[in-house]
Amino acid sequence: MRKYENLLQIQENREPQRAYYIPENHGAYTLLNGEWNFKYYKRDFDQEEMQVQWEKITVPSCWQLCGYENPNYANTCYPYPVDPPYVPAENPMGVYMRKFEVKDTERKHYIVFEGVSSCVELYINDEYVGYSQGSHLQAEFDISGYVKLGENTVTAKVRKWCSGSYLEDQDFFRFNGIFRDVYLLSRPAGHIKDIKITTEENNICVAFDGEADITLKDGERILAEKSAKGEAGFTVENPTLWNAEKPYLYTLVFRYMDEVITQKVGFVKYEIGQNCDFLVNGVSVKLKGVNHHDTHPENGWCMTEEEIKEDLLLMKKLNINAIRTSHYPPHPKFLDMCDELGFYVMLETDLETHGFTNREAGFCGYDSVDNDIWPCNRPEWRESYVERMERAYNRDKNHASIYSWSTGNESSHGDNHYEMIKYIKSVDSMRLVHCEDASRVGDTEAIGMGFEERPDLYSRMYTSVEEIEEYAKDDNRKKPYYLCEYAHAMGNGPGDVWDYWEVIYKYPKLIGGCIWEWRDHTVMVDGVPKYGGDFEGELTHDANFCSDGLVFADMGLKAGSYEAKAVYQYMDCQLEGTVLKVTNLYDFTDFNEYTFTYSIEADGECIEKKEEKYNLAPKQTMEIKLNIPKSCRLGAYVTCTLTDNIGYEVAMKQLKLPTECVQEKRELSPDVRVEDKANYIVISGDAFAYTIAKHTGMIESIVKDGKEQLTAPVELTVWRAPIDNERGLKQKWEWHNVWEGENVDRLFIKAYSCEACGNTVIVDGSISGVARTPLFRYKIKYSVYANGEMKIELTGDIKENCIWLQRMGFEFKTPYHKDKFTYFGMGDMENYRDMCHHAKMGRYESDADREYVNYIMPQEHGNHIMTKELKMKDGLEFIAESEFEFNVSHYTAKLLKEAMHQDELKKADFTNIRIDYKNSGVGSNSCGPDLIEKYRFAEKHIEFGFTVK
Repeated sequence: MRKYENLLQIQENREPQRAYYIPENHGAYTLLNGEWNFKYYKRDFDQEEMQVQWEKITVPSCWQLCGYENPNYANTCYPYPVDPPYVPAENPMGVYMRKFEVKDTERKHYIVFEGVSSCVELYINDEYVGYSQGSHLQAEFDISGYVKLGENTVTAKVRKWCSGSYLEDQDFFRFNGIFRDVYLLSRPAGHIKDIKITTEENNICVAFDGEADITLKDGERILAEKSAKGEAGFTVENPTLWNAEKPYLYTLVFRYMDEVITQKVGFVKYEIGQNCDFLVNGVSVKLKGVNHHDTHPENGWCMTEEEIKEDLLLMKKLNINAIRTSHYPPHPKFLDMCDELGFYVMLETDLETHGFTNREAGFCGYDSVDNDIWPCNRPEWRESYVERMERAYNRDKNHASIYSWSTGNESSHGDNHYEMIKYIKSVDSMRLVHCEDASRVGDTEAIGMGFEERPDLYSRMYTSVEEIEEYAKDDNRKKPYYLCEYAHAMGNGPGDVWDYWEVIYKYPKLIGGCIWEWRDHTVMVDGVPKYGGDFEGELTHDANFCSDGLVFADMGLKAGSYEAKAVYQYMDCQLEGTVLKVTNLYDFTDFNEYTFTYSIEADGECIEKKEEKYNLAPKQTMEIKLNIPKSCRLGAYVTCTLTDNIGYEVAMKQLKLPTECVQEKRELSPDVRVEDKANYIVISGDAFAYTIAKHTGMIESIVKDGKEQLTAPVELTVWRAPIDNERGLKQKWEWHNVWEGENVDRLFIKAYSCEACGNTVIVDGSISGVARTPLFRYKIKYSVYANGEMKIELTGDIKENCIWLQRMGFEFKTPYHKDKFTYFGMGDMENYRDMCHHAKMGRYESDADREYVNYIMPQEHGNHIMTKELKMKDGLEFIAESEFEFNVSHYTAKLLKEAMHQDELKKADFTNIRIDYKNSGVGSNSCGPDLIEKYRFAEKHIEFGFTVK
């Protein structure tokens, strides 16, 4: 058995994991990042067989992004046979080598690898030092006995796979190499090793290996100094407590000989309250979270400190207060920043065995309770499991931001998980313990060998709103409910976040959760984001399922990003008559740190605006009396915003005012010319003409001032380009084979009759998918008036056995250059029935190119709900009878569906305008639950009207 397949040899000579720190004294730290010599081999072999002709590689990096092998994206399947602990015989290896200098051999010398995939064999001056696996865990080696004065050589042999790879089947691009920092530490003999810091009430307790002079500081102010050996205690009078809104930190400085070590300290207490809620320093807090992978479109798993901070600062701007580190410990500087910037962190260890659910033909499921083929049930894997928990804990135990440890992800549940939980509870009673797999296989309050092996949270992923409310109402369920993954943010979405949080706010037991996930995973190739299946050699892949971020790979924002911001915001507003009730949803922050503004708008014009700073304590409500306008034409609204001291809008909510909408009374003359021809009916007047085809009942031509406004006949359609969150429903709508689907992407329009009566044309018609019975039978009434207006009234019934539809409406194809418009409706970003809380009613300008959203896989985009008016510049105008939805695009549904990547999408030679009765919501069904029923276009009787001018 090879070393890297030997479960009894998962490490050699690696230092016991200690708390993360880097000594700050001069000469202590030498970063080895940069250019290394490198040689890639398609299979590994013994050292003496190597015939090296060195190439160059940058460290840190992923070798698949440096010209060695191709990337591979996989979610649920292992990219090799499931034969644990064995990996393929042809196991690629990368050999890294560089020189470094040692100036003092009297000191202790260490080399630290922050991240190596999948394992590393270390040589100093060609002498074997040790071995480590666990890709996202820190590996430190004492090389004092191997170095010499002057120039030295470090060689690292990195293998693509090892036994630990079975525990690292996470949903991400599979990369290899030295992908995090590598550095040397030069330290005095007898130096400090591990440091453990805990706080309780106003006391700081320090336990450490060694002796030191310790200084406690509050900023630059020294609070206490003492010399200690092994342990020390400090008392802080009335300490400022740490929380994610106000992340206050103290500083401990350790000095031993010439060595200086700094550790940040936060006074924070995490616990479960009597109401099964989550408490931070005794205050009930909701976790408004996101799952975070380390990912970069050019550099894969490698992220610089600047890029990490960019992620976190953008999260703060989107009102995110919690992070689950899916599914491994992040770069240690990530956690330093979480302490400083303020986030509640669930620290997940590097463990996922998802591929065992697909080990046989057909889905095996999470059957580990009964099947010992899973590593979690096998004693020989126990050390591999528990060691990962130990290393994650010991590296990160001093971070105030960590409120919970997690045993991993999607690995089912067995004895080795119990041992992980038992271990973490034995060393840390100050934080919660999370294990979603325990909840997956049964009630976490009923299973387990004893109390110490049970997780503290009931945790599920992608459960529906109804299911979490059912749990909350069950008084027999005593654990807080935590959604470790929900609201799958793939493509155009997520669309159900608001509904989750209406329920989460309602019940203390529902403590929040983490949207899946933060950022799209892609690999940029010639400026185009690529995903699974795009690379030669991918034997298994999961297509674009990696493109599931709340933000794009380049950190660009989409409507779903702003929707999450709106749902997670810390202000709520309600209207009761003429009284505006404003609630502070912060847990620790008074509204006097922000500027509150309300503006009253009627028909898109502001008629009153007031901004002021209010003293409003957390979770308190204030009332403001409003002056409501008496009447309007299109609608009146009050818009409330909260802005910080640099003018950034942290919260916005708009409410409809109870103002009467009064329409202008107009007398329209029916005095028009009607020509009833063999195949067409033409209705015309002064400088306009409408032509309706008798065989389809659709408008074939609109002439205005002698110019044709259409490039093709108007169509009544019910299909839109599928979004990622509809991937599971495609076969129910579209043509896939003779057995399934309504085939709405291959639609036939039929007019049974088309007759003129005065200024009106009445059509009796239907639309049908190919090979199917008519799905919608309808009447259309076209009424044309002397001023050039056409009123369109659609009534009809959808067949009872038809699945709910994506949308229904009319498509107008107009000349390409007629793509600029104004509208009164929901804007300014795209919005849908279930993803509209980031938007507000108003009057906006836009154009077709601005409406396009560059999703990784092209799809439906650019919708606007609750529209009253749409006016194309130098073109058609559309006026609502009540309201409609619209979309203006240079892309048809067919073009969008056929393009699999951004560079494959070609524009049409016209502008496509959709005037829709209704669109279904977007939901999160690419991995989440079905679209919530109230957001489905499921009604069977349709009544819809609008006017074309």
